[in-house]
Amino acid sequence: MKTKNFFVLLLVLMMSAPGAFCANAKAETATKVENRMSAEELSSMNKRVEEIRDMDKSEMSSKEKKELKNELKETKKNISRDGGYVYIGTGTLILIILLIILL
Repeated sequence: MKTKNFFVLLLVLMMSAPGAFCANAKAETATKVENRMSAEELSSMNKRVEEIRDMDKSEMSSKEKKELKNELKETKKNISRDGGYVYIGTGTLILIILLIILL
């Protein structure tokens, strides 16, 4: 009985922790929605990435190659930022699996 009470208390504490960060998450979500790229911008960035990959870089200087590499990194970062990834922590994943098993 004591272990059951311990696990219930632990579950309550784990479930209440995300509520403390909820207000901050809502503000970030609102900001992300406003910063989304349109489909045209996304397709133009994808075309630019393909152009950079298809270029003949053997005749370029090292400075030009470095600039292209930096541009490619920035473009990829912008594309992935607007992709809408969802990150789930290990503790949350374990909790979800336990809830699925118990219910």
